Amino acid sequence: MSRLHWQIMLAALLCGLASLARAATGLPGPNVPDGLGVNIHFTDPRPGEIEMLAAAGFRWVRMDFAWAGTEREPGKYDFSAYDRLLTALDKHQLRAVLILDYSNPHYDHGLSPASDEGRRAMAHWAAAAVRHFRGRGVLWEMYNEPNIFFWRPKPDVDQYCRLALEVGRAIAAAEPGEIYVGPATSTIDFKFLEKCFQAGLLKYWSAVTVHPYRQEGPEAAAGEYARLRELIDRYAPKSKHIPIISGEWGYSSAWHKYDETRQGKMLPRQWLTNLAHDVPLSIWYDWHDDGQDVKEPEHHFGTVHFPYDAARRPVYEPKPAYRAAKTLTAALAGFRFEKRLPQPSGDDYVYAFVKDGEHRYATWTTAATAHAVRIAVGQGSWAVMGHLGGTPTMASAADGAVEIKLSDAPQYLLPVKTSR
Repeated sequence: MSRLHWQIMLAALLCGLASLARAATGLPGPNVPDGLGVNIHFTDPRPGEIEMLAAAGFRWVRMDFAWAGTEREPGKYDFSAYDRLLTALDKHQLRAVLILDYSNPHYDHGLSPASDEGRRAMAHWAAAAVRHFRGRGVLWEMYNEPNIFFWRPKPDVDQYCRLALEVGRAIAAAEPGEIYVGPATSTIDFKFLEKCFQAGLLKYWSAVTVHPYRQEGPEAAAGEYARLRELIDRYAPKSKHIPIISGEWGYSSAWHKYDETRQGKMLPRQWLTNLAHDVPLSIWYDWHDDGQDVKEPEHHFGTVHFPYDAARRPVYEPKPAYRAAKTLTAALAGFRFEKRLPQPSGDDYVYAFVKDGEHRYATWTTAATAHAVRIAVGQGSWAVMGHLGGTPTMASAADGAVEIKLSDAPQYLLPVKTSR
């Protein structure tokens, strides 16, 4: 048996064990689309917005929980904007990742908390927020990308750890059953992450959140996930399983050599890569484009275009990424990742998903050219669905395998059930 085959078998075993461990943490389970979500930038959705978001199969939203906006007077908290947001989410069975960020003008001159007073104030505020929203299924994330310019005046891992520890102790004392995660690093910053682990933050965190941005394909994150998991296991408290969360990650359709078509291929490949590597929660950045400047990449991470039209249904114009999300969540609804099927080339990806004994498959390749492969799926007829949906093509198994042509765009193999 090849080394790749052994690696695939081991990954499947570890994935199954980790899924059992997650059951007691409040983190999403392994079934699609339970752990798939999107970043937003509002507390008051526009009419039709949450409906459209939910229709794509998103089950989570990630949003800033702004300290400065909710503690306008020292020691007085107003969480009403987030009450409205969670009420809107509840109507569509959506859960929230709320980011405890960034600073408050009443403390540390509006810079990131670095004094005893500032840390204590943020910890009191965070504990009050967690207590206010207890039982609502919120994941509370400690800050956003503190390893880059979001920590002001400049990144300081030691100061971050002091703050995160104080907030963690306050949350554990106030509401020990609620979920606290971090540190939401920009990229998988191993040096910063190890400092956090050495400081003892894994005692308080239920998951480690990272933002694995890159302009290459998402499959390249697999090795970094393995390295990070080893690092977590080295420092985690005994018998505590701490998963990795992809807390923010997207591809701009305005990057060099990117467009909306290529972005639409990357969304499902990213999610499928995360599912196959036991990442229980994947937040795509971003829900809608943030502007219309064709030369500004920051404006074009969205799954839908920027203009909103209340008179139109849907209220935003979908990009291919939106259609790709909707297709994936429909094609694999209720299914969980089982294993990667070995192929002669390591560039070819065939992921098996299972539900009640039924299998479905997601396939694509990172090779430079499209090519045909045979996939061992058993007998019967199969519908081959493209990553953007539409009318599937049909394929029949011969000698227990289906031949299809792989490209850089995922395809889904769905069994055709015959009536008796």
